[in-house]
Amino acid sequence: METGKLIKELRLKKGLTQEELASRTEVSARTIQRIENGEVDPRAYTLQMIANALEVDFSLFVENEPKEEVQANDEKNWSALLHLSGIVPLIIPTLLLWTNKKDKTNEVSHHYRAAISMQLCIWVISLIGLWIYWKTNQSIPIIIGLLIGSLVSIMNAVFALFDKPLINPFIKN
Repeated sequence: METGKLIKELRLKKGLTQEELASRTEVSARTIQRIENGEVDPRAYTLQMIANALEVDFSLFVENEPKEEVQANDEKNWSALLHLSGIVPLIIPTLLLWTNKKDKTNEVSHHYRAAISMQLCIWVISLIGLWIYWKTNQSIPIIIGLLIGSLVSIMNAVFALFDKPLINPFIKN
């Protein structure tokens, strides 16, 4: 239940009008009305005053707050971490992260496929670089390949945090 609806329900159970609740707090009747209608989100201090006036515990309002934004940020953070695990071309850390979060976040499978395909690209570039090193004794291709792969993994992690399309030729966004 939204905080405003909860306040209204508690106020009505106490038999108070919005004006009476406002007089028991340092909040105007118009502000009480706007809170109850969901037009504004009350500050913690205002919620404390309302909780005191309604004789309820302040935590009732705090526990009632929606956690969707926190979950969305957590999902973005895990997706970014998944891409950062691609810096090291080992599939094990990425696989461990994916198995830990695959049932808890919505878009983790998309980010997992992107991170794994990037790691596979880094492996292929590394193998080609090793072959060039073996034939010509030049280590520059392998170093450039690893740097580009790491840079793309870091950029994808940042893009995952800001909901931007990922850099990956093999995965459609």
